[in-house]
Amino acid sequence: MATQSPFSLAAGLLGQLGSGLQPPAWIVDELQQRLVLLLNHVLMQEPQAQARLVRHKGRSVRMQWRGFTLPFVATPAGLLDVQAGTSKPDLLLTVTEESPLALVQTVLGGERPAVRVEGDVQLAADVNWLVDHLRWDIEEDLSRVIGDAPAHALARAARDAAQALQQFVRGRPRPPADKAPA
Repeated sequence: MATQSPFSLAAGLLGQLGSGLQPPAWIVDELQQRLVLLLNHVLMQEPQAQARLVRHKGRSVRMQWRGFTLPFVATPAGLLDVQAGTSKPDLLLTVTEESPLALVQTVLGGERPAVRVEGDVQLAADVNWLVDHLRWDIEEDLSRVIGDAPAHALARAARDAAQALQQFVRGRPRPPADKAPA
């Protein structure tokens, strides 16, 4: 008698739930604006990243996964802004993994998800450089609010928890690509 894994059952439920629910437009807009603020905060700490984006001022990048999209445009200051409208982007990045559970496993496992790239090659190369080299120093930002020692302790605890979670995820088998829930 064959039994079904609770992980495959959860993956199926998440896949069905994610495909049927769409958040209200105002929530999507707010989340996009908040993400832009965070990305710009990180970009402002790295002048070389801003210099790379200045070369692409006015160019647009749309990242998408399933029904979710993040349309960005590079500003003359070397930062990002949410792109208004639905015009064709200069660079389209589509995450090809359809299963939310498999996507989370990939990211938590320390790997990049598979992405289909369409559009401007130089813009794609600079976006790839940004992904490879930009890191948010959350410990530094926390230390400005709560002090150095508590920020260091919190960051260490978060790193330990993340490492334990990655080890746990790496120990879980991934669903085969042909049987992954859609």
